Amino acid sequence: MGENLKLTMSNNLKPKERLDELHRNGYVIIQDPHKFCFGMDAVLLSGFARVKKGERALDLGTGTGIIPILLEAKTEGEHFTGLEIQEESADMAARSVELNHLEEKVAIVTGDIKDASGLFGASSFDVVTTNPPYMIGSHGLACKNQAKAVARHEILCTLEDVLSESAKLLKPRGRFYMVHRPFRLAEIMCGMAKYGIEPKRMQLVYPFVDKEPNMVLIEGLKGGNSRLKVEKPLIVYKEPGIYTEEIYDIYGY
Repeated sequence: MGENLKLTMSNNLKPKERLDELHRNGYVIIQDPHKFCFGMDAVLLSGFARVKKGERALDLGTGTGIIPILLEAKTEGEHFTGLEIQEESADMAARSVELNHLEEKVAIVTGDIKDASGLFGASSFDVVTTNPPYMIGSHGLACKNQAKAVARHEILCTLEDVLSESAKLLKPRGRFYMVHRPFRLAEIMCGMAKYGIEPKRMQLVYPFVDKEPNMVLIEGLKGGNSRLKVEKPLIVYKEPGIYTEEIYDIYGY
């Protein structure tokens, strides 16, 4: 990115915010490291999800808009919407959309996941993606930062909220994509089945080949038949500090 362009873009930043490159189509994203920055889980979800030509996709709990922006770069989808309840995060996401000149392809909406079907209407999307809070209540380390706490813990919405609203939002045979933690996999599968989203594809993510998985990527089909494909494991590091080729490819390096 040219220095003049960087300077121009930096003028759109608020105090404590930074501008990060996404290594896709020259896109950038605004983040505030004092609040919450996207992680590898969001990037992996953007590589796992499939949005076909002409399809419309919704990302629930979009944070700074990383998933809609990456999906616009990686797929042939017609339009992408991000829903975010935290106003400051939604504002950063909207400004990132503007910086990348994606206003006609990506929309950021401030609102509650629990009200999503009311906001957009039933059967409005071909694809729903989500990187929801992983922790139940106060499970895990308590977080003093409210923005981080909301992103990590089920404070403002639960897994059931995400699944029930996704089922309403998806068109018949629409696809659902989520990244989560393996320790909640049984709950995830049961919840998806409860709301008519049949698990169709799953991939476990391992930090190293000899470690336990710490993420799971799941695709579901609204109204699908029972048949689950388990893809080969995705290994993040081949040695400390060095990604595997699969990870470099997903990131776009």
